[in-house]
Amino acid sequence: MNKHTYTHFDTELEQLQQRVLLMGAQVCQQINKAFDGYTNADMALIEDVIATEKTINRDEVELDEMCVQLIARHSPTAGDLRLLMTMMQMVTDLERVGDEAKKIAKAARKIIESGPAFMPSVELRHVVNLAVAMLNGALDAYVRHDLTAAAAIVRQDKEVDAIYKGVMRQLVTFMMEDPRLISRALDIIFIAKSIERIGDHATNIAEYVVYMDKGRDIRHEGIEEMEREARNAADGDAIEP
Repeated sequence: MNKHTYTHFDTELEQLQQRVLLMGAQVCQQINKAFDGYTNADMALIEDVIATEKTINRDEVELDEMCVQLIARHSPTAGDLRLLMTMMQMVTDLERVGDEAKKIAKAARKIIESGPAFMPSVELRHVVNLAVAMLNGALDAYVRHDLTAAAAIVRQDKEVDAIYKGVMRQLVTFMMEDPRLISRALDIIFIAKSIERIGDHATNIAEYVVYMDKGRDIRHEGIEEMEREARNAADGDAIEP
């Protein structure tokens, strides 16, 4: 982080960034707890995820207000303003990840309460791990201003999407072959969709890294443009004395 004439601004900015990263760590934990609750039929974990989501909502409101207050008091420009705008966008995506974790937990609770009968067998652990790794990777790319790592995260979202589509095909087949599986299969579809959306939010955060570092919004320009920006940034770093 660049140093500023206003030391108090530096301190507040650092504190804000640490709060955002803590929120990121918490929502990653929420995803893992929700899925562990689902796979282990652990109702205590599931209820904990649902209760904790309120804390994440409060964090979003508090962090947004901190960003607004910093902008109002210090009138930052250029890179400092982009950093604050990026954090506001990130907080929104992290809160939505928290919402998806809650949805997973609520679907899991419904499955557990209904009992194990007529439960289709679908493997989701790999895609959950991938989505969480993407989210952690996007946060790390943000901290390090690493456009190359951010571009790799965006590329990974295609893998998450492909796995999700495969799971959907598998579940549709189950439902067609045995109508008794329809109710549980629909619950699993909701879980799989939430996982896919978590990958989308990780992608959003990775794309914000380009805006933060280069001042360019590439959200609708495709992975190729993001990778071009990453190469340009790497070339610029290579020629610096």
